[in-house]
Amino acid sequence: MFESAQLPQKMDKKTFKQLEPELREALLAAQLPVIENKPFSTLILVDGLDGAGKGEAVARLYGWMDARHLVCNAYGEPMDEARLRPPLWRYWRDLPEKGETAIVFGSWYQSILRDRIYEKIDDDAFEKSLARIRRFEEMLSNEDVLILKFWFVLPRDVQEERLKKIKKKNAARHVLADWAALKNHKIASEMGEKLILETSKGYAPWFVIPSQDPEYRDAALAQTVARSMKLKLEDGEAHSISAPPVVGGLKKETAVDTIDLTAKLAKADYEEMRDKYQKKLSDLSDRKSMSKTGVVLVFQGNDAAGKGGAIRRVIRPLDPRIYKVHPISAPTDEEKARPYLWRFWRRLPRKGHFAIFDRSWYERVLVERVEGYAGHEDWLRAYNEINEFEQELTDFGYIVCKFWLAISEEEQLRRFKAREDTAYKQHKITDDDWRNRLKWDQYAIAAGDMVDRTSTHYAPWTLVSAENKRHARVEVLRTICERLEEML
Repeated sequence: MFESAQLPQKMDKKTFKQLEPELREALLAAQLPVIENKPFSTLILVDGLDGAGKGEAVARLYGWMDARHLVCNAYGEPMDEARLRPPLWRYWRDLPEKGETAIVFGSWYQSILRDRIYEKIDDDAFEKSLARIRRFEEMLSNEDVLILKFWFVLPRDVQEERLKKIKKKNAARHVLADWAALKNHKIASEMGEKLILETSKGYAPWFVIPSQDPEYRDAALAQTVARSMKLKLEDGEAHSISAPPVVGGLKKETAVDTIDLTAKLAKADYEEMRDKYQKKLSDLSDRKSMSKTGVVLVFQGNDAAGKGGAIRRVIRPLDPRIYKVHPISAPTDEEKARPYLWRFWRRLPRKGHFAIFDRSWYERVLVERVEGYAGHEDWLRAYNEINEFEQELTDFGYIVCKFWLAISEEEQLRRFKAREDTAYKQHKITDDDWRNRLKWDQYAIAAGDMVDRTSTHYAPWTLVSAENKRHARVEVLRTICERLEEML
C-alpha cells in the first residue's frame, strides 16, 4: 500500500507559499471551535521511517495552530515509573482533556514494531498486540477522542541520503526510532504496512505521508488534520450499539439476589480469625515475590454495607508505604474532560504496591446507569471496556480482587438511622443516600447485571454477605490472602 507514497510527490515553493495562508486558516477554523466548545480531544500520532522529517513537520504544525492548546508527548524506553505499571499506563496518564490536542512521538506502536523487527516476538504475539491496540483506540474513540495516525515514508535511497546529512550535521534527535533506521528499511516497511492494514479503522485511521518533499509533506499533514477535525465537529452522531434482547414478563434472579444474608460470626471467633488473616496478609505482603506484582482491591456494595470498615481491617497489617486507598466520588471537571477510565489508570499502583478502591470504575454501570448520568450506549459498552481494562491489569501481573458487599434493605435502614443518631457517624449519611434508597430495586438489577457481565476467570467477583459486619470483614481478609497465596 506504499506504492503511491514512493512516487516523487512534490510541491514547488511558490505553490506552497500561496497555499500556506489557506492551510493556516483551515487549521485554526477547525481548532478554535474545539478549544471553545470542548466537544472532543485530539491525538496526532507521528510514526514512520527515520529521516522522514517528522519533527520538522510537527514544528511547522505548531507554527500554524494555536500552540497554547497543543502538547507534544515523546516516548522512548519506559522509565521506572512506567516499567512498574502496565504498558498502556503512560499513554492513559498523558491523554489531553477535551478541547486540547496532543502530538505523540513514539506511541504504543513503537515497542511492538521494534520487538517484531528484532524478532523478539513472533507473528502471533504481534497480532495479539495489534488486537489489544485496536480495542484501546476504539475505547478512546467512544470517549470523544479524535485519533489521527500518520506514517511518514521515504524511498530507501532518499532515506540513506537524509540520514547521511543528519549524521554529518551531528543533529540532535529527540526520539530515536532505531527499528526504523536504514539497515531495517525493508522489514520496517513490511511491518509498517502490516500494522497499518491491521489497525487502520474508521475510528482511528492511518494516513501515509510521502516525505521526499518537505513542502508537500507538511501541506499534506496540515490539510489532513484540518479536514479531520472539521469532519469530527460536523459529525455529532454516536456510535450505534445494539442492546441485548430482553425477555419480557419474567423476573430474572441474579447472583446478587442469591447471597445468603444470614451468615454470622461470633465475636470471639471473629477476633481469632481476623488476627490470623491479618498476620497472614502481613507475611504475604513482605514476600520477595510481591515486587513482581501489584494488587488492586475493589470494594462495591449497597450503601452502608461496611466497605470502609472492611478496608480498615485490610490496611491495618500493611506497611503504609506500600498501599493507597482511593475513595471514588463524582468525577471532577478535569476527569470529565477525558475518557472515563483515565482517572483509574492514573491511580494504578507500582509493582509491589496495593491500590484499594472504595467504589471504582463500576460506578458507570451502577450509579451512572441508574441515575441517568451515562447514556444507554455508554454504560452498555462499559462492561466490555471494564473487562478489557482488567485483563490489561492481570496480563501485566496484577492481582485483582473485587468485592460486592450486600445487606438487606431493612438492615440498610437500621444503619442509616444509627448514623444519624451518632455524632461521629453523621458525616457518613447524606441526602443522596436517602434518595438512592428509593431506587433499591433498580440498583439491585444493575448490580446483578454487573456481576453477570464482569465476573471473569482473571478478575472474579467475590459476593460477601455483609449483614453481619464481622463475617464480612473476615471473608474479605480470607479471600485476599487466598488470592495472594495462589498467585505468589
